Amino acid sequence: MAEKIISPGVFTNEIDQSFLPSAVADIGAAIIGPTLKGPAGIPTVVTSYSDFQAKFGDVVKSGSNSFQFLTSHAAEEYLKNSDALTVVRVMAAGGSSVAPATSDVLTSDSTTVTGDATAIGSLAITSFAESATIFVSSSAIAQTTFVGQESPNTDASDDTIRFFHIGDNLGEYIDNFVTEFNAVSKFSGFVASNLSNTTIVVSGSSAGTSANGLNFSSGSGTTIVAGTETAGGTDTAGTSTTSFTLETLADGTIMNNSSTTATTNNILLSGSKHNVRFEVTSKNNNKGTFNLAIRAGNDNIKRKQTLETFNNLTLDPNSTNYVAKVIGDQNQTVQTDNGVKYIKLDGDYPNASRFVRVKSVTTPLVDYLDENGNVRVPANSSSLPAVGSGSNQGGFTGGTDGHSGFDALGNHNGDSGVTATFYENIEENNSQGLDPTAANDGEDAYKEALDLLANQDEFDINLILLPGIIDSVHTAVAAKAIDVCESRGDCFTILDPVPYNSTLAQATARGEARDSNFAAMYWPWVKVPDNQLGVQRWVPPSTVLGGIYAFNDRVAHPWFAPAGLNRGGITTAIQAERKLTQGNRDDLYDSNVNPIATFPGQGVTVFGQKTLQKKSSALDRINVRRLLIRVKKFVASSSRFLVFEQNTAATRRRFLGIVNPFLEQVQSQSGLSAFRVVMDETNNTPDTIDRNQLVGQLFLQPTRTAEFIVLDFTVQPTGASFPE
Repeated sequence: MAEKIISPGVFTNEIDQSFLPSAVADIGAAIIGPTLKGPAGIPTVVTSYSDFQAKFGDVVKSGSNSFQFLTSHAAEEYLKNSDALTVVRVMAAGGSSVAPATSDVLTSDSTTVTGDATAIGSLAITSFAESATIFVSSSAIAQTTFVGQESPNTDASDDTIRFFHIGDNLGEYIDNFVTEFNAVSKFSGFVASNLSNTTIVVSGSSAGTSANGLNFSSGSGTTIVAGTETAGGTDTAGTSTTSFTLETLADGTIMNNSSTTATTNNILLSGSKHNVRFEVTSKNNNKGTFNLAIRAGNDNIKRKQTLETFNNLTLDPNSTNYVAKVIGDQNQTVQTDNGVKYIKLDGDYPNASRFVRVKSVTTPLVDYLDENGNVRVPANSSSLPAVGSGSNQGGFTGGTDGHSGFDALGNHNGDSGVTATFYENIEENNSQGLDPTAANDGEDAYKEALDLLANQDEFDINLILLPGIIDSVHTAVAAKAIDVCESRGDCFTILDPVPYNSTLAQATARGEARDSNFAAMYWPWVKVPDNQLGVQRWVPPSTVLGGIYAFNDRVAHPWFAPAGLNRGGITTAIQAERKLTQGNRDDLYDSNVNPIATFPGQGVTVFGQKTLQKKSSALDRINVRRLLIRVKKFVASSSRFLVFEQNTAATRRRFLGIVNPFLEQVQSQSGLSAFRVVMDETNNTPDTIDRNQLVGQLFLQPTRTAEFIVLDFTVQPTGASFPE
């Protein structure tokens, strides 16, 4: 067998005996390429094109122009006829060189006045909002004192916690606060004045030492202004601390929109529909909860675009509404062990948000809430986030692109002499802002993505697309894609042979340079509409061929040829780069490059279905290769539950009872002309059983397609008889 048999599993092997010396719903595809946004290097499943747009974006601006990556075009074509697509975003040097954007969600700004009782002087509090929280502490008091507010007509008074009535007007509101403050603070001489100016003046007593070490600070909604000091006292503007930190799920500089100032209506200068901002919409200090909204990066304070809302969040890890538990805190990174790439998952809670995760919580408040859901230690409420969007207007910063792509001016890697190239302008060292021939500027990222997709146990795909990779100039990446498909044995790839405006000879040369029945090439390029921008674009064939394969599988089966007027019409194509003659098509097909033909009244059509295999056999046809992929996937997945079962005749009969009905169905659907499955004592000898192996053999005769229709027209004289 071809596979190395060491650890338990199901192993499949192909034996091609079709060489003649003389003459069920399937799994989706994977697309690898640059996107506007999204997680870098992490295979991510999307289920519709709108889902793709939400996770990976669409239109990108490069300089004064707007484009879409070929990845976006290919995703749109494929998802017209399929509901599963795995997308791997590539950036310059792989996921390790890029970073998401973050934003610190801050506690309330505060001002603190400290000093001796004889030195404090006076203190003024302005803009006393009804959501205010006041904390008072002193060396003369055993613990921090909380003075808060409560609904009218209630008063829970004690030495450490006291609530004040809100009152019917501002004057009454302030007066009630002063009364309660004096009652609980154990300080004398605190008075209120200038009530008409919404100001509270608190002055320290010059007698006694009970107020030594006084510390007076406010929470959300209150501004403290120090009055005139006497010698010895200090007043210091406090700073906000971080309550918790959010991090975008998407990587790159496109997620950055943080700003200490915003324009009219609180618009972020770098805000766009592709990034987000946050807002703490409200909080309840008594319950220790707050509400968080994730808003579109391009909204404004008068027309907020709320994308997600998370209510009644807490900082208590033991609460079901713990902020990290509700929003999620998991992060995926690509790791390498003994040369093998894999994805490592960090974090405790799955990501429920579609846009952000909780990167960290500065001070988790364990058992912050009691069994009734009330705050145990009111002073801990100072760790709650402030209402609003903080000093950075709710924006995010710190996202990096590594060494990749182009900047806002369209300059490739910051080099003003080289701009990103798209569509027909793609070249060897600049394909959509990446250089797939340079290790740190694209090649490593593509290869890393392919290394991840090589694990068929984790990623169940049947097709790999790399739009923007041209075989003749990005040879190493194209070869890697073929190697991965051959290694997996259950996946196929479509390669673009040459850049736009190449000759027929250049296209055929690429077909002759490859030899694999796990890959195919098509030529020439086609022009398609850009539905997002209302223009027309030249795209390489692989951009639309994924959609042809998906359509073929939807209306027929993988063992039908994705070609011809019935299933190979490229309905979105406006025209092909050139109209091929029969002679052109002959030259291409002879070199294993599938022609894209143009027929009057029929439009642009795929008119070939050869793999890149040089040897003439059944496997030099795409429908046969995809038939084997489909059968192998079914047999391997359905047989997996037989691993570790007793190697007996009963187990073999169970296998035959699964495989035979499936192959009979494939045969009835024109996939096979005949088949036979053998799993008995003839191939499971005592020696085989002693090696802990269960051996089966599947003999398949694929149904061939009618690619060459030969019609003889014989003209006979009048009166001649027709042959029987």
